[in-house]
Amino acid sequence: MNKHHHKNSGNGGNGDDAARSTGEPRANRAGVENAEVPGAAEGPTAEAQPAGEIEELRAKLAASEKDAAEQKDKYLRALAESENTRKRMRLQSEDAVRNERERLLREFLPVVDNLERAVDAAHAAGDGSSIVEGVEMVLRSMVDLLKAQGVTPLNAVGEKFDPVRHEAADHVPSDTHAPNTVIDEFHRGYVIGDRVLRPARVRVARASNESARKNGEKCPPDVENR
Repeated sequence: MNKHHHKNSGNGGNGDDAARSTGEPRANRAGVENAEVPGAAEGPTAEAQPAGEIEELRAKLAASEKDAAEQKDKYLRALAESENTRKRMRLQSEDAVRNERERLLREFLPVVDNLERAVDAAHAAGDGSSIVEGVEMVLRSMVDLLKAQGVTPLNAVGEKFDPVRHEAADHVPSDTHAPNTVIDEFHRGYVIGDRVLRPARVRVARASNESARKNGEKCPPDVENR
């Protein structure tokens, strides 16, 4: 009895062991092998998504840098244009002031001319010395005023005719002066700095017909103002 009972128990135990070794563990292994790992199918998509976002951010950054460079270029261009405008306005203002100053000083010159003529006439007529001295004092004052403003007279007599600095009012034949030489002036010329404030109105020599015939030359034409 006891031996039979133990045998059955033993068989039962072996059946359970067989079941465990053949049935259930095999099913569990199959289930584990066939089961899908959560997120396994989504792995490539999850990795691709951050890469796409990075590329998008890089594109936005490149666009922002390009826009910033364009704005900087526009700013620099506007700054340069503004500086050029300021320089142009300053030069125009300086030219306007200089032109107005020259116009005002030019109006003084006829007064100086008249005073010089008055002194010459008084000396020639033998008038009283007190009158001459008074006029000369006024003349010196005017000349000093002009000098203080940078205005100086031109020395035209004896110089070669220069259409920029001289205005030819008359042409006379001369055997004692070279052609195109200034031999007399009707009113004096003045310069301010390197600019001619008023050209001297002058008489210019030309070769006489006799001199031209002796040299076998044609009589030269009169000097022209340009």
